[in-house]
Amino acid sequence: MRPQPGEVLHFSEDPTITVFRPHVAATAQRPEAYVWAVDHGRAPDYWFPRQCPRAMAWTVPGTSAADRERILGPGGGERVHAIEYGWMERFLSVRLFAYRFSADAFRPFGEPVPHAVVASEPVEPLGPPEPVGDLLRLHRDAGIQLRVLDNLWSFWDAVTTSTLGFSGIRLRNATARDVRNPLHPPA
Repeated sequence: MRPQPGEVLHFSEDPTITVFRPHVAATAQRPEAYVWAVDHGRAPDYWFPRQCPRAMAWTVPGTSAADRERILGPGGGERVHAIEYGWMERFLSVRLFAYRFSADAFRPFGEPVPHAVVASEPVEPLGPPEPVGDLLRLHRDAGIQLRVLDNLWSFWDAVTTSTLGFSGIRLRNATARDVRNPLHPPA
C-alpha cells in the first residue's frame, strides 16, 4: 500500500474520518498544528498498528559493507523492520486503513532529510479509506525483512550507531531495557 504519483497517504485504524484537521500531535516537539502524511518511500514505516513500537533500518549511499552485513545480514535486502513479540498478535490482526490525499496540499517535513509531509490547512481525502490488508504480506512483497524480537533496544542501539538510515516510531511503547542484561543497558 503506497501512494500513486501525486498522492500521499495517512494510515489510521479509524475508517470514519472525512476531514483531516491540523492538530498538535501528542508527541510533537514543535508547537505547530499539522495534518501528517507520508510519501512512497516512507509509507512502509506505517504498515503497523498505530501504537506499535518499531525500529527500522535501510541502506543509504554511505552505508558500509560491514554495517550492511551486521544489521541486514547476508541476502538481507535493503531494509529491515523490527517489532517485539508482544505486538505480533496485534500486528497480525489490526484493521489498518490508508487515506489518499493530493500531494499538492502538503510540504516536506524533517531535517536534514524529510521523513513526512505536512499540511497546515484542513484536507479531505481523495476518496474513502482503503483497507491496507495483510501487513506481513506487504512487508514480504516489498522485500522488507520483518524481525520479531524480545526487546527492541539492542537492535536500536546497533542501528543508530551504524551507517544505515534509520527511524524509530512509538519507541516509548517498547519493553523497557533490561538492566540486568548487558546487551540491553539502561537508557
